[in-house]
Amino acid sequence: MTVATITQRNGSVGNGATTNGSMDHKIPTVTAGYDNEKHNGSRSNNASVNQTKFIRPEMADVPVQQAAGSTLPLVISKKKGGGADDSDDVNYNPFEHRKVEHPTSDLETFVHLLKGSLGSGILAMPMAFLNAGLWFGLVATFLVGTLCTYCVHILVKCAHILCRRRKIPMMGFADVAEQAFLDGPVGLQRWSRFIRFVVNTFLVIDLIGCCCIYLVFVGTNVKQVVDFYMEDSETDIGIRLWIVIITVPLIFMCLVRNLKFLTPFSMVANLLMFVGIIITCTYLFSDTPATTERVGVADVAQWPLFFGTVIFALEGIGVVMSLENDMRNPTHFIGCPSVLNLGMGVVITLYTFVGFFGYLKYGSETAGSITLNLPVEDKLAQSVKLMIAIAIFFTFTLQFYVPMSIIWKGIQHKIAPEKQNWSEYALRVGLVVLCGAIAVALPNLGPFISLIGAVCLSTLGMIVPSIIELAVYHEDPGYGRFNWRLWKNVFLICFGIIGFVTGTYVSILEFHAEFSH
Repeated sequence: MTVATITQRNGSVGNGATTNGSMDHKIPTVTAGYDNEKHNGSRSNNASVNQTKFIRPEMADVPVQQAAGSTLPLVISKKKGGGADDSDDVNYNPFEHRKVEHPTSDLETFVHLLKGSLGSGILAMPMAFLNAGLWFGLVATFLVGTLCTYCVHILVKCAHILCRRRKIPMMGFADVAEQAFLDGPVGLQRWSRFIRFVVNTFLVIDLIGCCCIYLVFVGTNVKQVVDFYMEDSETDIGIRLWIVIITVPLIFMCLVRNLKFLTPFSMVANLLMFVGIIITCTYLFSDTPATTERVGVADVAQWPLFFGTVIFALEGIGVVMSLENDMRNPTHFIGCPSVLNLGMGVVITLYTFVGFFGYLKYGSETAGSITLNLPVEDKLAQSVKLMIAIAIFFTFTLQFYVPMSIIWKGIQHKIAPEKQNWSEYALRVGLVVLCGAIAVALPNLGPFISLIGAVCLSTLGMIVPSIIELAVYHEDPGYGRFNWRLWKNVFLICFGIIGFVTGTYVSILEFHAEFSH
């Protein structure tokens, strides 16, 4: 990023006029690295000088002393609905100014979206149907999936509006939230840095929580196979000890700072996960009972666990902005049809398929991961358990990379340059150990998944995008006839809050019941 200085006088800047005798004052800003004259031809010197420049901040890059409430403007605000640059707002196309080294095609983005959304969550879908009932789960999964997809549409659409309005080529999730608050009502503007902090914090909690779930998942699957061969032995290794054993090698693997060295592990993980899920599905169709033998609609008290599990499995809000930013044709990401609609349609269908037939097969015996229901004495089933366990083990290092990057960018400036190297390694070790400690303390896979989904993904996937749209549409173009956008977003926010509160409460009750026994 390039630090620039804009000289402003007490007169009007937007029209290129200044007032004599006034004192100059300097406003520091950060300019994004893009050519603002591309496809627009050359401009006069006055227009070039007077053109407003806006921040293109990176994730978690602002010191604490520059948080909300500081008198130092983070961006130079421009009133919507008037001014000399209105024609530029209409004509500016942010997609033409993006400088992406290797832009992705629609097909590549579709594949990346599937890879980002299809993970260990699909193995927990039968448990979600256990908490919802066979037929209610079938309908509710499609409804929740549709809501999640729609909220992603909201986020990306608002990002496109803000990019045009502020002449910024691209934004991340936290960038969109911060800029939306700066463009919103006066009461929200002072909270712009706070909403950025909230988004980054929940992203970190979500990803760290996923890492903890991965440790529990690997530990339970490995323990089940090993226990089968050691059933005659007096040695019994508990799940907590297995989690500790698995955490040790991950400490050294997570010391790798360059993501390209982890690419081979990602390829192996994808292959093992794909083969494992295919084999698992073959077990679901052998000796399948009649649908009348399963509960159609579960008790309402169990629905929050269903909601938390489904939103954990389906929600890919953390990756959508990076996928959209890398596209060769970003306008193809949303709309109808679009990459997002097709990708999420496939994801929702696959998740519903596995959840429906997994619960139909195993009924009340359905475990937190469907792999745990496979017959442990079967050699093929054992290989599936170990294949998926190895895949999740390798995925841990990739999942760990993102929260580590966010946290490190937030604290790096506070550490002396000569201490940054070993400080980063210490942070990496500390975070892996923290994940291991949490997994050891909460080794129950089911309520853990529901808790992370209810706390983090209901916030990031539903509540925050709805608030962003309310802020972006506050003045222009408005909330529509009868304020339909307002009422629609109020409904989404309330739905997310209800899921947050009830999912968290029921998950904590599940943990309490486990510890009390």
